[in-house]
Amino acid sequence: MVVMTWKEIEKKIHTRFDDRILKWFQHNDRRIYVDINPDDLIDFSRFLFEDLKARFVIASGVDTPRGGVEILYHFDFYQLPQVFSLRVFVKKPELEVESISTIIKGAEWIEREIKELLGVNFKNHPDLRHLVLPENWPEGKYPLRRDM
Repeated sequence: MVVMTWKEIEKKIHTRFDDRILKWFQHNDRRIYVDINPDDLIDFSRFLFEDLKARFVIASGVDTPRGGVEILYHFDFYQLPQVFSLRVFVKKPELEVESISTIIKGAEWIEREIKELLGVNFKNHPDLRHLVLPENWPEGKYPLRRDM
């Protein structure tokens, strides 16, 4: 396995996607956040995972006061300290984004959890049945939503 430096990885991302990056925010030397359109999520994820050999760590979501849910997809790179997070914002009431589980099988469960707790629909996900909430949980009630 060829190990790249963070600067090499950063250059490859900018070369491939510079015109599709809405915002690049480097919080510090180890935390980088990149805002992208939800429609670009699959292309970015595939490039990180397949081309740059990034490891998908986890995804997280938060219901924001801006009228939607922000989903962060966290990746890291072999033997490098940086955590690279893709951020997508999905608007209410649609709350829909393509599932990255078609590329990264390990994303299936966290997408199910985000679906249950925040109400985000992951298009083309293979199995969005309940994961953490009881089967009799009321339909349309999402415990991590601001309006709950």
